[in-house]
Amino acid sequence: MQGFQVRSDGPLSHPLHGTAHVGGAKNSALKLMAAALLAPGRTELANVPDILDVHVMARLLEELGCAVKVSHPGFSSGAPGPSTGAAGSGSGLVSIEVPERLRHEAPYDLVRRLRASICVLGPLVARCGRARVALPGGDNIGSRGLDMHFTGLTELGARVRIEHGFVVADVPDRLRGANLWLDFPSVGATENLLMAAVLAEGTTVIDNVAREPEIVDLCQMLCEMGAEIEGLGGSTLTVYGVPQLRPVEHATVPDRIVAGTWAFAAAVAGGDLVVRGGQARHLDIVVDKLVSAGADVQHAEDGFRVAVDRRLRAFDVVTLPYPGFPTDLQPFAMALAAVCNGTAMVTENVFESRFMFAQELARLGADLRTDGHHAVVRGRPLLSGAPVVAHDIRAGAALVLAGLAAEGTTTVAQSQHVDRGYPFFVEILRDLGADIERVELPDLDE
Repeated sequence: MQGFQVRSDGPLSHPLHGTAHVGGAKNSALKLMAAALLAPGRTELANVPDILDVHVMARLLEELGCAVKVSHPGFSSGAPGPSTGAAGSGSGLVSIEVPERLRHEAPYDLVRRLRASICVLGPLVARCGRARVALPGGDNIGSRGLDMHFTGLTELGARVRIEHGFVVADVPDRLRGANLWLDFPSVGATENLLMAAVLAEGTTVIDNVAREPEIVDLCQMLCEMGAEIEGLGGSTLTVYGVPQLRPVEHATVPDRIVAGTWAFAAAVAGGDLVVRGGQARHLDIVVDKLVSAGADVQHAEDGFRVAVDRRLRAFDVVTLPYPGFPTDLQPFAMALAAVCNGTAMVTENVFESRFMFAQELARLGADLRTDGHHAVVRGRPLLSGAPVVAHDIRAGAALVLAGLAAEGTTTVAQSQHVDRGYPFFVEILRDLGADIERVELPDLDE
């Protein structure tokens, strides 16, 4: 089993200096790959991150009959590379050749590894009139029900049911427009229903949609393909169905969660870090919190800079759908709170099992208590290195950052989770001055 080993003498002992390049967003690239299914021909996506999830999605599209080529330039600590992505960002090109006749079944052995694979459901129903998609797997961060996906597709005219562990959907002729309301601004439901609606007959209005930059990115690509969508960036999307779409070339929006991760890395470890390619406007509330804590954050045209030379002040966090504080950055805020001056209240309103991370952070000596979806973290000057386990992408990365503020050696098991969301995670941190390496660890059940 692979893991990470981090060595430190405590906060500010190994400050980070240099530039971290941010590539394309994982949470956008996977959905753009699914959207390619809507148009026969070759779609090319630039600025796609070199992460495990992209390769799993590529294999899934191949199972559906596509020919997929993934090209990445490899890691470099030098200046930004060509338009496919910055040299250090691990981003590149994905070319998807979509056939006229798609296969409509997404098998369990791939879908179980990637929760985002459920996003092929909408495109398959729209293109093929039927779909059979295994119920998804993915991160262990709580229930993410599919009821809104099913209800919306049903209102668009599909017959949806669960059979033998698969979501099965079919429509007798063509989906038809409808007025849809989401009980919660779910990113996944917004994406699936949007991709189904663009080829539906008539007009579809989707209220209370997710507003994340990744949703806007998907809408922009669909419009480039010939879709007619109004309301981009707002809480209501109006989709005027078209009979067909065309393949396109499209560049993925930068990854705001990766950008936020590097900002928190500088906050936890100290130093002076330039986050190149990250869009600070997608992280307004995060930047405001870090500034209020005492970090120096300077905006730039192609990114932002975070400088920290002292222990920061604690701040409260309440996770909410965009533009609120991102749930994906909550573990990093908790890791930072563990070494801040003062006490922080962290409230998780999106995924109830995010606090599984708290018990691992406590193993590093963090003073924290959880109660339901609240956690109270009392900052300490120093954490203590220990063996911990990553249960999901963000928890794993946050534990590594906590290790930068822990005296001694911190070993983070199950590093494959981090590889699902961060290209060249170890290489970038080492390039910035962290003492970190990949190690082979015994299996947890040994």
